[in-house]
Amino acid sequence: MAFDVVMPQMGESIAEATILKWHRKVGEQIGKDETLYEISTDKVDAEIPSPIQGVLLEILVDVNITVPVGSVVARLGDASEFGKGAATAPAATAPISALTSLAAPVHPMSTEDDDNSLEGRLRTMSSPLVREMAKQHNVDLTRVPGTGQQGRVTKEDMEAFLAKGASAPVGASQAPAPTSGDMPRMAPTHDPSAPTMGAVPGLAVPPIAHVPAFGAGERVKVEPMTRMRKLIAENMVNSKLRVSPHVYTVFEIDMSNVARLRAKHRKAFEESYGTKLSFMPFIMKAVIKGLQAFPVVNASVDGDNIVYKQDINLGIAVSLDWGLIVPVVKHADSLNLGGLARSLNDLADRARSKKLVPDEISGGTFTITNPGVFGDIFGLPIINQPQVAIQSIGGIVKRPVVVTDANGSDAIAIRQMMYSGLSFDHRIVDGAVADQFMSVIKKELETGAFGLE
Repeated sequence: MAFDVVMPQMGESIAEATILKWHRKVGEQIGKDETLYEISTDKVDAEIPSPIQGVLLEILVDVNITVPVGSVVARLGDASEFGKGAATAPAATAPISALTSLAAPVHPMSTEDDDNSLEGRLRTMSSPLVREMAKQHNVDLTRVPGTGQQGRVTKEDMEAFLAKGASAPVGASQAPAPTSGDMPRMAPTHDPSAPTMGAVPGLAVPPIAHVPAFGAGERVKVEPMTRMRKLIAENMVNSKLRVSPHVYTVFEIDMSNVARLRAKHRKAFEESYGTKLSFMPFIMKAVIKGLQAFPVVNASVDGDNIVYKQDINLGIAVSLDWGLIVPVVKHADSLNLGGLARSLNDLADRARSKKLVPDEISGGTFTITNPGVFGDIFGLPIINQPQVAIQSIGGIVKRPVVVTDANGSDAIAIRQMMYSGLSFDHRIVDGAVADQFMSVIKKELETGAFGLE
C-alpha cells in the first residue's frame, strides 16, 4: 500500500513551502530518516527525512514548485508496488486533491472575504511575507489579482499591484509622478492610526523606475534568484527604505584582554564544554551586559508603542554558500560563556547542514554579524526587523597603539585591536544611548574576567 508524503508544518506561521531538490529518483530505495527532499519556506531551508523505509513510487511536486502545508508531494511503498500506476516522471504541479489537505490552520488577513472555496482559501492563505506587505500598505488581498496556484496571491503579484499605485485606500490621493530633477513625493498609503509593525505612519516609498540591467549584445549570464535570496532582498529593502531610519556609530576596542583569556583557558574550556572557544562568545557576553544596561536597544517598535523585550535572544548571522541566515540563541542572558559557545556552534553547524527549524531563526531581539572573519575592518549592516539595532564585528588584528600606564605615562604597544560598528533605529535609540551601549561592551571586553578568573 502506498504511503502519502505530505509537506510538513515547519512553524505555526508558515503556510507553504517550495521543493528545492529531490534526493531520490522514482524507483529508488530510501531508508527511514534518510533525507528524501529539501524545501524552502519564508523562514528557513530544510532537509526533510523519509517517514518510512521503502521505494519512491511517485513524485507529485517538481522542484521550484510551491505548495501549501499538508499537500501530498510524493508516495512511498515497497518494491512490489512500483510500476503499478505510479508516475515515472515528476508532475508539473501537485494535484488539486492534494492542495485541499491542510495540516494546520493558517491565520489570513482580516478581510470581508467570506469565500470558503479552495480558491478563496488559497487566495487569503498567502505567505507571511505577502500578508505583511498587505498589512503595511492597507491592501485587501481579495482585491489583488493572483497568479499563483488557484489564484493565490504571490509576492510578485503584490509588488505589481503596489507599483500600479493601488495600495492607497479609497479616497486617498496619489502623488503625481516626479518630473526630472524633482524629489519624489510620498503618498499616504494607510490609516496613520493603525499599527504598522514599525513603519513610518502615512508614508510609503514610491516604486523605483526599472533600469535595464544589460544592453543588447552585452555578454551576460542570467539566473533567477533563489527563494532565500529574494526574501533577503525584500527584507533588506523594507528595513532600510520603508521602516528604520538608520544611524551608525563605530568603536575601536582593544581585544588583548580577551585574546589573553582565550589563550590561557582554551584547552581547559574545550575539555570541559566539548566545544571550541572562539572570540564570539566573549562578544555575546559583553553585548548581553550592554542590553541589560540599555533595554531600549533590545526593544521593537509597534506603531506608536515601544515594546521592551524581557528576554535577550541573540541572533548570530551565519554566511552560507546559498545566502545568509540568522540563527537565534534564545534566553542568551541565562547562559554562561560555555553555554553560549555550545549554543552558537551547534546552531551554526546545523545552519550549514540545513537542519534548523523555523523556531530557531525567529524571535531574535538583537543581531550580531561578523564580517571580520573574511578580513573586513568593520561593517555598517542593515537592521534585522523588527529589531532596532545590529552590531558588526570587524577583524581582530595586531596594531601599534598608544597605551597609558597607571602613572599616566604613554607608550606605544602592539595590541589586538578590533573595530565594531552599530547600526541603530533612530526612532527610539538616540545617538547618546547607542554610544553608551557600545561603551559598556568596550569596557567589558577590555577589562572583564568572563567567569574564567
